Amino acid sequence: MWLLARRSFAEGWGRLVATLLAGVFAIGLIAGSLQFGLRAQAAVSSGDASEFARTDVLVQAGGNDPGDLYGTPDGRIPLGAVAGRPGVAAAAGDARVPVTVSGRDGKPVLPPAGAGTTLRPWVAEPSLNAYRLESGRAPARDGEVAVTRHVALAGKVGTGDALPVLLPDRVAEMTVVGIVTVQGRDAVAAGDLVLAPPETVRRAAGLEPGVWQTVWVDAAPGVPVGELRGRLARDLKGDATVRTAEDVRDAHSAALRSTGASVGGAIGMLASVAVFVGLFVVANTFGALVRQRTPRLALLGAIGATPRQLKRLIRLEALAVGAVASLGGLLVGYPVSALLTRLFAADGFDIAAADAQFGWVALAVPVAAGLLVTQLAAGRAARRAAAVSPMRALRAASTGAEGRRWPRLAGALAVFACAWMFFGPAIAVQYEEPPGMERTMGTAVLVLFGCMTTVAALAVLAPFFVGPLGGLVGRAGTVVSGEAGRLARATITRSPRRVSSAASSLMLGVALVGATALLALSVHDRFGEAGREVLRADHAIAATGAATGGGGALPRDVAGRVADVPGVTSATALTMADAAIVGASDSAMPYLMVTGADQRDLRATLDLGGSLRPLGPGEIGLSSAVMEAHGLAAGDRLVLRGDRGRVALTVAGAYHDPSHLFADQALVAPATMERLAPGAAARAVLVRGGDRAALARAVADVPGAEVLDRDAYLDATVDGMTNGLTVMYGFIGMALVLALFGTATTVSMSVGERTREFGLLGAVGATEPQIRTIVRWEAATVVLLGSLLGLGAALGTTVALHAVTGSSFLRPMAPWWLLALIVAGAAAVTAATSALPARRASGVPVLTAAKAE
Repeated sequence: MWLLARRSFAEGWGRLVATLLAGVFAIGLIAGSLQFGLRAQAAVSSGDASEFARTDVLVQAGGNDPGDLYGTPDGRIPLGAVAGRPGVAAAAGDARVPVTVSGRDGKPVLPPAGAGTTLRPWVAEPSLNAYRLESGRAPARDGEVAVTRHVALAGKVGTGDALPVLLPDRVAEMTVVGIVTVQGRDAVAAGDLVLAPPETVRRAAGLEPGVWQTVWVDAAPGVPVGELRGRLARDLKGDATVRTAEDVRDAHSAALRSTGASVGGAIGMLASVAVFVGLFVVANTFGALVRQRTPRLALLGAIGATPRQLKRLIRLEALAVGAVASLGGLLVGYPVSALLTRLFAADGFDIAAADAQFGWVALAVPVAAGLLVTQLAAGRAARRAAAVSPMRALRAASTGAEGRRWPRLAGALAVFACAWMFFGPAIAVQYEEPPGMERTMGTAVLVLFGCMTTVAALAVLAPFFVGPLGGLVGRAGTVVSGEAGRLARATITRSPRRVSSAASSLMLGVALVGATALLALSVHDRFGEAGREVLRADHAIAATGAATGGGGALPRDVAGRVADVPGVTSATALTMADAAIVGASDSAMPYLMVTGADQRDLRATLDLGGSLRPLGPGEIGLSSAVMEAHGLAAGDRLVLRGDRGRVALTVAGAYHDPSHLFADQALVAPATMERLAPGAAARAVLVRGGDRAALARAVADVPGAEVLDRDAYLDATVDGMTNGLTVMYGFIGMALVLALFGTATTVSMSVGERTREFGLLGAVGATEPQIRTIVRWEAATVVLLGSLLGLGAALGTTVALHAVTGSSFLRPMAPWWLLALIVAGAAAVTAATSALPARRASGVPVLTAAKAE
């Protein structure tokens, strides 16, 4: 069997090329997904260096949330309350101010792996300073900063260069005097650092002289760290959270590992589409290969080969194809990973600093996956090869018998039953879990996996639809093409498996495109429609990247600047910050996204639903969904943990932001936001009235500030909300290429399967145009069947998502032009992929047909 397999592989390499290329592309998607996941983990772990590397104990002011590792401590502590205590050798104050820095090109510098950028004090005490100057010197005067090396590389800045730093309340022009690394790394766990003299940071954080958010402590020689931690905790009597620096570093590392695992899980979910498509395509091409070789397999059975040996023959060929495809896919995986890196960077998750991975996991896993995928894909073909009767060797050509109907029906029902392994839990989660984004995302993932399984069941049933559709196409062909159409009808209905094989690959491509387009259009249109209902402003000022998901921000003083522009009647700065709900359970939205807005101008710029009155200091308005989730009513008290400790607020009432773009969960007045998050920057400034040119002049010196009209701002904001779909589009696009490649290969192989038939048709008088017409009418059946099943799967997916999630953003409404465009695209692809096979079929010589299997 090994000798036969080797000879078959050597003699028939041409027909195996299609299967081989399909395997290369499928494994390339798997390898690229794994490579990206490893790079993402490397990028995350490359930032696990700690600024606390030389610190023994951290004294964090107030009751800092233990679960919020990177949150600003919510209290204040004098440095003198810690320095000089018994067991303390040295102490230094620390504060964090979220900032945005711009590179030499004026664009915001994205911190690595989705982290943040903070302004921190340069630590002058040598025993506590973990920063190593790679070039330049330490900042000594106001306006001087040292930056981590990632900022210098990503922003293309060096010592002596100007660095615009966007603080929460203003823009500061600073000068880079030093570039540092921490433990040999370019960034720390919290992201990028901008290090300034302590007094500069203290003023930016709004702290009084001598007061800090955190105090770093170096234990005196001979004093155990644990003992010092306990002593400081007792002395401070609950006014601060005292932790060992080692515990904080370990917690940071654990959080980074969790982030890496989450990224890997998301990539794995998207890669499952590649695995599914790869299995689908390779299985189809192997099936066509077995049909093509039915006479030879039958002859082997006639001379004594057992079914087990025939099955082993196909398995050995699959092993050879899998080995070659795995090596080729391994090479293809690196450019795929580079493409994914660019797509994620466009969404604000930059891992470009991480190098390509060449470890044994990056190399061995794709090879093993390739061998497994090809073996699984060839399994059904191997079983069919073992079932070939020796009597088939006596037939001049395979009749392409449809086979028994009941086993196929039973198999399709079994696959449908497997789909309910996903649909069932999705329905259960919908009814048992409280409403929220996590529930919607979880049920959507389950529904998508169920729909993928349903597509596989439709592929099993596809041969049943070939007869009716083939008859319909054949009648049209008879009317249009006469005898050629009648012959096309006969060839279509005689071999439903062959036609359904090509149609199944096309169905998969149509389903991928249709479902993705329907979901994207639905989400985008709903965001835009609701946004137009809510937004009353004529103009909006946003930072570069803020509206498009890049995370940019504006200083709060922009609202005051534009309010003085002639013609402006209202200017509202929207500030946003996360605040923890004290006492909230983990399953009931423990954090709120709080929006701060000037209540005087709010109604002129935003039309929020409900009857919420203007809010005063100490009051909060909640969206109706948050009110329902927490069982709150107007007049209730709600305690939030902000940057300066706990803040008790009175619930003034409910409102509704149907767009989810401006004030999705909670709304407060600027005075209340100052108590919750004094460092919150403005995400946008909404303006009523005024001239766009005059507004642009007013903010000309603010780095990255853009003045947009109402429609442009809405478009940019909606694009930002759907920006995370960029990666999904990339995966779907690559999987679509693979599915279309499968269509092309199965159409080409089906023509090769009928070499004898086309040659004999030519011998009895069929002209070359007639033979090409036969192939084209068969391609028309492929288009019709693939389009109907694919569009049905796409519409079914959107209907299922809408029904299970209940989201108004997932509406199963398909515009007619989209359906027409998809069908036209399917027809164009099939026509293009069948043109060369049709030309080849029309030129088959009679002698070649006589020698064909």
